Amino acid sequence: MKPVLQLALDFVDLKRALKNAQAGIAGGVDWLEAGTPLIKSEGLHAVRELRRLFPDKTIVADMKIMDAGRTEVETAAKAGANIVDVLGASSDATIRECIQAGKNYGAKIVVDMIAVKDVVPRAKFVESLGADMVTVHCAIDEQMEGKDPFEILRQVSRALTIPVGVAGGINSETAAKAVEAGASIVIVGGAISKAMDPEQASREIRRGIDTGESISTTLFKRKGEEQIKEMLELVSSANLSDALHRGGVLQGIRPLFPGIRMVGRAVTVRTYPGDWSKPVQAIDVAQPGDVIVIDAGGAGPAIWGELATHSAVQKGLAGVVIDGAVRDSPEIIEMKFPAFSRLVMPNAGEPKGFGEINVPITVGNMHIEPGDWLLGDDDGVVVLPRAMAVEYANRSVDVLEKENRIREEIKEGSTLSKVTELLRWDKK
Repeated sequence: MKPVLQLALDFVDLKRALKNAQAGIAGGVDWLEAGTPLIKSEGLHAVRELRRLFPDKTIVADMKIMDAGRTEVETAAKAGANIVDVLGASSDATIRECIQAGKNYGAKIVVDMIAVKDVVPRAKFVESLGADMVTVHCAIDEQMEGKDPFEILRQVSRALTIPVGVAGGINSETAAKAVEAGASIVIVGGAISKAMDPEQASREIRRGIDTGESISTTLFKRKGEEQIKEMLELVSSANLSDALHRGGVLQGIRPLFPGIRMVGRAVTVRTYPGDWSKPVQAIDVAQPGDVIVIDAGGAGPAIWGELATHSAVQKGLAGVVIDGAVRDSPEIIEMKFPAFSRLVMPNAGEPKGFGEINVPITVGNMHIEPGDWLLGDDDGVVVLPRAMAVEYANRSVDVLEKENRIREEIKEGSTLSKVTELLRWDKK
């Protein structure tokens, strides 16, 4: 079959989903998917509305069926779905019931391989049961860990004769790769639904599918260990804190000047109030791009100033964070060196040499290990533990993408409350 572009409408608000669907169709989308979040939020009314507004389009109900296959397929089909989704991880009996119900009610059955351990044998088995399609699906949470579906897609597409779809972080750069790997159905969610211009985004992905062209994009792609800094440079400290479930903030640590920006890995220092020996020695230990993070007990005198800053600039460091005091602020500001501290005061301490370098410390009530990532800007500083850096750097970009889309909807004449239907989601 000619490759199909399917738009996954993974919204929780029907109005936003329908608006996005209209833009997607204008840009070349073939099939519309009522995503699982949309169905859970709005029920099968979402499918009925898609059928009513887009009578000539194929409507997919992403039900993610795990049980009661006959009932769920029947209700989705009667609501207007042409294709209904059942999970490959469900029982054989459930899949058989879905396939039989699909025949009875005129719906095709796609089996989604999300969370299936041995995908190829399972896909071959459900094909033998009579499934109409199979989807190779890299889950959103797996995407955040830097995974992609393409190697499994190649294996499945070679093993089956029925159409194979692919979902999981597909964008304008990778749509052609999906087709090359064997996808007959290219399922795209965020790269369209979170785009500032969904119609243009759909058009570019459509072009990639049709021509084999990889069309560069900055957003809507998940990255790995080597790209953590690249991802963090795209986002704000607020984006990262949101991704960390509103956490990670170094409380009481403030930027020295406006327009400040810092991203780097931590070289940690523990010292006593006013003892600037170990903080200065840490400059020699640090590598270009690192951030020196100093636990000075949250008190003065100052343990960092102009001369330390000159040394840090000479070394190519990304910034300094001090749970204590800094001085010589006019000179540091003139050098535009990213400095964050709890206090600013003119009096300096003395180099006594107490403390340690590259040990676990606590700054602003947050535990920080050597090698953790720090992101600082006008709002303050957020720490991202290195053990979870890939996942939550990706999640912070996802936050940025979602906010970009909401901002555009507000600019079109709405408000934040109206776009997000805030009253509807108030706790009852």
